[in-house]
Formats: sequence, C-alpha cells, structure tokens
Amino acid sequence: MTTPQNPSQGEEPDGRESQWSPPPRQPDPAPPYDQPYGQPYNQPGYGQPPYGQPPKSSGTQVMSIIAFVCAGVALLILPIIFGPIGIVLGIVGHTRGESLGKWSAVTAGVTMVLSMAIGFLLLQSRVA
Repeated sequence: MTTPQNPSQGEEPDGRESQWSPPPRQPDPAPPYDQPYGQPYNQPGYGQPPYGQPPKSSGTQVMSIIAFVCAGVALLILPIIFGPIGIVLGIVGHTRGESLGKWSAVTAGVTMVLSMAIGFLLLQSRVA
C-alpha cells in the first residue's frame, strides 16, 4: 500500500506552486480621538455658538433700552402704538442676545394693557 504524499507548503498536489497568498494584514483601527460633540471632522468652531443659543451681546443693550422707553411712554400716552413697538423692540433685542430683551418686551406688553385698562376706566367714569 502506498501512503499519500503530503505536498510541501505552497505547492499543489500535482506539483505546481499555488498562486494563493494570504490577504494583506489590515491596519490597526485608529485610536479614538478627543473630538468634542458638535464639531465633526476635527474642524474649528469658527467662533459660532452652539445650535439653539442666541449669540451673546458684548455691547450695550440698545434695543432693550428703547423698548423700556416705549413701555414708559405707552403707560402715559398712546398705548396702542407704543406698546406693540416696545414689544417688537424687546423681542428683537432678545434675539440679538440682549439679556434684558425679554423683560422689556414683557414690560411693554404689561404697560400697554394696564394703560388701556386705566384709559377705559377713566372714559367710563366720564360718560356716567
């Protein structure tokens, strides 16, 4: 009986060398990088605030101050005109990042309603 001969490594059983070679070694995975959330691909932030936050105002609060003045004027005269102007200026100031913007808008709205109520009560007292 004959024993089967084991071909040497890299040879086919019929004596030819094989064309097969092991696949190239894959590179090691990249180490995790310390990239903060919200700045993908290692790009700089370009000085922009994160999404959803209004930019911080570094100067004076001009719109809010004018809105407060309109609120004061609306308390004294023409609340139907100066009240909405104060509300709009307060909202614009708030969207520009002024910290008093929302408070000036609320103040203008309250003084407008209060002045209209006082005017209505005074008009009713004159009529009666």
